Amino acid sequence: MTSESAPNGQGCVRILDAAAEKGPRRTQAVPLKQEIRAAPVGRHLPLPALLVMALMGFILIATETMPAGLLPHIAAGLNIAEGTAGQLVSAYALGTVVLTIPAIALTRGMRRKPVFLVGILGFLLANTIAAFSADIVLTLAVRFAAGAFSGLLWGMLAGYARRITAPELAGRALAIASIGTPLGLALGTPLGSWLGSTFDWRWSFWALTGMAILTAILAWLLVPDAPGQRAESQIPMLKVFAIPGVSVILLVIFAWMLAHNTVYTYIAAYLRSANIPLGVDVALVVFGASALIGIWITGALIDRAPWLLVLVSLSVFLTAGVVFFAGAHSLVAVLIALVLWGVAFGGAAPQLQTAISEASGENADVANSLLGVAFNVAIFAAGVLGAVLITSFDGMVLPLLMIGLAATALIIAFTARRAAFPVHR
Repeated sequence: MTSESAPNGQGCVRILDAAAEKGPRRTQAVPLKQEIRAAPVGRHLPLPALLVMALMGFILIATETMPAGLLPHIAAGLNIAEGTAGQLVSAYALGTVVLTIPAIALTRGMRRKPVFLVGILGFLLANTIAAFSADIVLTLAVRFAAGAFSGLLWGMLAGYARRITAPELAGRALAIASIGTPLGLALGTPLGSWLGSTFDWRWSFWALTGMAILTAILAWLLVPDAPGQRAESQIPMLKVFAIPGVSVILLVIFAWMLAHNTVYTYIAAYLRSANIPLGVDVALVVFGASALIGIWITGALIDRAPWLLVLVSLSVFLTAGVVFFAGAHSLVAVLIALVLWGVAFGGAAPQLQTAISEASGENADVANSLLGVAFNVAIFAAGVLGAVLITSFDGMVLPLLMIGLAATALIIAFTARRAAFPVHR
């Protein structure tokens, strides 16, 4: 039997059966499982467009975490308690959790570039109002809206980056588009805090607004358009969750990100317990710089050995927890642990987004919105869990939590290689 395949107008493959040379060829249509992509211009990475997406990711992360470093200044500026000012972070996360899935479901069939631009402009407007606002209720409302636009952008960026890239380079493209995440954590939050502390907290929001304007212009000029999901391939949200592998990947990301965010949020408590001469700002810079190494490694290997890469990253993350605990009173050991932690975490986003995109096929945007919700639920849970732990114990409990959750995620990823984490793409 010989066969040849070519996509037809229905998104199907015609299988040409020529088993009998004397008989006529028969055709049979079967559904395509692979994600339909916009035809790439060439076999090279669309680097300018991917860097624009990375810049947007930087803005999203910086906007989400920046108020945590400015709570006293925001509280004084709005004449409220610090605890109330802290709800700016909670309102943002709540907007992401509540509205991400409906927003993605509403827009998944639309052209990608217009949706991307609307998301950027909505985010820009929310930050602008926050910079102007003198009322805490209005500020909380626009933070909630910013979280919703953030969820829309996070949910679509992975699929968008893959649609404008040749299939064999999709993983690498996603790694480049994800560079903004560690940069936002390592540089965006400290720079925003410095700017707000040196001048006024509103300047931090104005800076984010300026960056959003720049991103909108660059997106308009440099990012190509791509089609949305075909209507006939759209399935209900619950069925996306039930796709083999999707729920497993969500469980891995929740365990992994719960461990990461608990340690990241309360790293100051750990450093106090370790009693070493290392400031939080320096620790986070070391972590962020190491995360860039992790993204570089991920970009080089993700299209070749995605499952092995996830296992190695989780193993390095677990090792970092062990070094944090065993070498707590050694500056050198803690610095090594910070490097291992950053390298392991740096590639986590593209690794998991690639896995869930491959598992969900044409429903990748919806699946990635579920991933974003899982990430933000982990952030919320980390804040609560970490507060309980450091109140009942001390900062040394955080590495133990890191070890336990990393081991859990590693076991799940190891046993789910068929459905969730294929050995090869």
